[in-house]
Amino acid sequence: MTHPVPALTAVLPTGALDDATKTLGDISDQFYAGFLAWALITVGLYFTIRSRAVQFRLFPEMVRTVFGSRGNAEGGISSFQAFTIGLASRVGTGNIVGVAIAITLGGPGAIFWMWVVALVGMATGFIESTLAQMFKVPAADGTFRGGPAYYITRGLGSRAWGSVFAVVITFVFGFAYEATQANTIAGQIGGLLESRGHSVEPWIIGAVLVALTAPIVFKGIKRVAHVAEWMAPIMALIYALLAIVILVLHATAIPGTFKAIFEGAFGLNATFAGISGGLYAAAINGIKRGLFSNEAGEGSVPNAAATATTSHPVKQGFIQSMGVFVDTIIVCTATALIVMLSGLYDSAANLASPEAVEAADAAKKTLTSDSVAHVLGDWSQYLMVVIIFVFAYSSLLGNYTYAEINVDFLRGSRSNHTWLRLMILVATFVGAVASLDFVWNLSDLAMGAMAVINIVAITLLGKWAFGALRDWEAQNRELRAGQRDEIRFVGENNPYLPGDLPGEVWAPREEEPATRA
Repeated sequence: MTHPVPALTAVLPTGALDDATKTLGDISDQFYAGFLAWALITVGLYFTIRSRAVQFRLFPEMVRTVFGSRGNAEGGISSFQAFTIGLASRVGTGNIVGVAIAITLGGPGAIFWMWVVALVGMATGFIESTLAQMFKVPAADGTFRGGPAYYITRGLGSRAWGSVFAVVITFVFGFAYEATQANTIAGQIGGLLESRGHSVEPWIIGAVLVALTAPIVFKGIKRVAHVAEWMAPIMALIYALLAIVILVLHATAIPGTFKAIFEGAFGLNATFAGISGGLYAAAINGIKRGLFSNEAGEGSVPNAAATATTSHPVKQGFIQSMGVFVDTIIVCTATALIVMLSGLYDSAANLASPEAVEAADAAKKTLTSDSVAHVLGDWSQYLMVVIIFVFAYSSLLGNYTYAEINVDFLRGSRSNHTWLRLMILVATFVGAVASLDFVWNLSDLAMGAMAVINIVAITLLGKWAFGALRDWEAQNRELRAGQRDEIRFVGENNPYLPGDLPGEVWAPREEEPATRA
């Protein structure tokens, strides 16, 4: 339940904000559907081919790297903590709300296309996170800073475009998306209380969120990492377990569910079409929701990837590629199964009709939660509020990390973050009390611009990541053959790289040679 900000509505003419919101939404839809979605898929296929399908060939190595990455942070942030920061930002309300939208608009077949873009996007996630590690810089607090702004500047030699990227992502993740997550929390809590005959003012929820957030963000990235380390995996696990319970209760319906997904994906059964109908509706809605759930190629997660202390950049590439898998293949699939197995979703009623738009809007808000309650009973609504709260709150914390990293790029690693942290708290409060469709649409366009800049950058810099991958594979063969004790990356005189990496982060240790025999 949301309320407009009185000051804003008093200044603007009646309907002006609504018109602007609709215009921004229309532009965003055309931009994403007509260009950006296909650009991200094309880039993902290119990286898949050039890396020799790294996401499939080395998937077991990705799993081992994730579970073996909690230590060896050397006083900084471990690879596992960087993974959970990225997961916290990835896995948010879009995994619950976004999947319901995709199914409503595109039918069950949309889920298949979400799987496709996730599997392709794993290669993109690998490349951009590997680059973030390669071009990172040390920070004053013992951690590292990096991401698109840094590899655009250090790899492509363009401080101007790096700064443009940093400004855009600071707005998106430092204000707009923070407000959106707070808005979701307030809406869920307010809606639950209202359904039980109670009410609470949105500003009270906002004040509580500010009180919970302030002690964490004012401690900086390290404190966010410590919280995300346990919050992000737990939230994903609980939600997956919830889906498993519903699977067990509806085991006989599982084959039919997957049949519906595959038939809907290729337009083989009109019953499974979305409100727009057919193959196109399934593909475009699945692609759009999948891409912007897992964030592969957007340039956001590399900011978290760069903070980790690791012995080789490729290891963090593995870990963040696994993040794409967890986000879409596990969490989004869990939501899809919950919705489709509950018996609440009616594919026949989802065909084009005068009420289609209204039905889609209703689904956006309630379909997943209502599906859970339909199977497990009304008590589960409380559980869903808790789950959505954790999803949204962990995203709020993860988003802060991205903003701080890019502020450091713009103002220096020793910059004062007080103003940013205060902005985060303001965004949290405003999000709890305001209607944020306008800000959401605006930030979608900003995110799209950010993704375009990042796509161009990682395509041009891809040769560095491919070289790092060959270097890791060569060292891994030597390790297995007993010819070396560890895998450690060197950025100078490395025969697999197109040149020497700038800076001292990957300089050779004094006890080891700059080149390998």
